[in-house]
Amino acid sequence: MPTPTRAALVDHLVRTRIAGDVATPRENNLSHYRKLANGDRHYWLGLELGDRWSDEQDVLAVMAERCGVIDDPQHRQGQDTIDPELTVDALERMAGRLRKAADAKERVLFATGHPGGLLDVHRATAAALRAAGCEIVVIPDGLTADEGFLFQFADVAVLERGATLWHTHSPEPMNAVLDGLLRAERPLPDLVVADHGWAGRAGQRGIDSVGYADCNDPALFIAEAEGTLQVTVPLDDHVTSPRFYDPMTAYLLDAAGLAQA
Repeated sequence: MPTPTRAALVDHLVRTRIAGDVATPRENNLSHYRKLANGDRHYWLGLELGDRWSDEQDVLAVMAERCGVIDDPQHRQGQDTIDPELTVDALERMAGRLRKAADAKERVLFATGHPGGLLDVHRATAAALRAAGCEIVVIPDGLTADEGFLFQFADVAVLERGATLWHTHSPEPMNAVLDGLLRAERPLPDLVVADHGWAGRAGQRGIDSVGYADCNDPALFIAEAEGTLQVTVPLDDHVTSPRFYDPMTAYLLDAAGLAQA
């Protein structure tokens, strides 16, 4: 796929609702911000936030700054937004970390809790890094978490239950992978490229981690603000066609100098 210009990508993100006026309603966003602030660990995505984010208005402020949601606390329902310029800014930051991985021939682990939307984004990125000389981490056989099995499809770790790839925010799959590597006396990844609890727990365990997050998943944006994650890219993580992410992936790989790798 030809690499779009920045302006063309911004336009595409808005037209496909990956950013701009997104499908996730304001009510859902605020509910998740409140639950994170109230200590509901499901919304912490594998991070340890302590009592640092117990005010939901602080959470909203981070999301307005880093994701581009509407910053008015009185806006309680209806449309919410992701700023496409922030999406592209974050893609460029992620590209810098991917370039570092390629230059150093790092070990990189890919994982997704949103296989219906992001599996192919991760697959294409893994293929580009492998072509550049990186080792794409192969997870140990026989791992389980959350009553499911952990497998890799197209180099991307996923949770499977009943022959179905599972949408999960849980950090337990990442725990299982990292603990499995340690039991096998294999090196941990230098970098994790992921989303949801996969990315959050990797960062919490001290591994360089970059990822993608929707506007109703504030934890990874908080983690970047605190330095636990290197990059969090704001986007709607499950739009109507996974092909809509292809121009975004092309832009990311080109910015990382990996498009021809």
